[in-house]
Amino acid sequence: MRRLALALLTFAATPVMAEDLEFVLINNSSLKLVEMYVSPHEAEDWGENILSVASVDPGTEGTISIADGATVCDYDMRFVMENGNDVSGTQNLCELATFTLHD
Repeated sequence: MRRLALALLTFAATPVMAEDLEFVLINNSSLKLVEMYVSPHEAEDWGENILSVASVDPGTEGTISIADGATVCDYDMRFVMENGNDVSGTQNLCELATFTLHD
């Protein structure tokens, strides 16, 4: 079973301390992304799947907006792929411009 590795491409971005956070998610893996969860690092649970589409096909990208009203920058992110495997990690979303999923 293959495990997904996350590669992070961070481009120059103005740090955001506002309530809305935004970054481009690129699915550069060979699998469809079927669920995505984002929660403040201190949160106890993941909350709901934030994808507004059924899946994100390999080779596609889209803008992810986090408008939760929180004033934090560190968020836990969890990605669930079509084969059921998932990967998670913590990221400073105030400084993130692009996040890329890889095999």
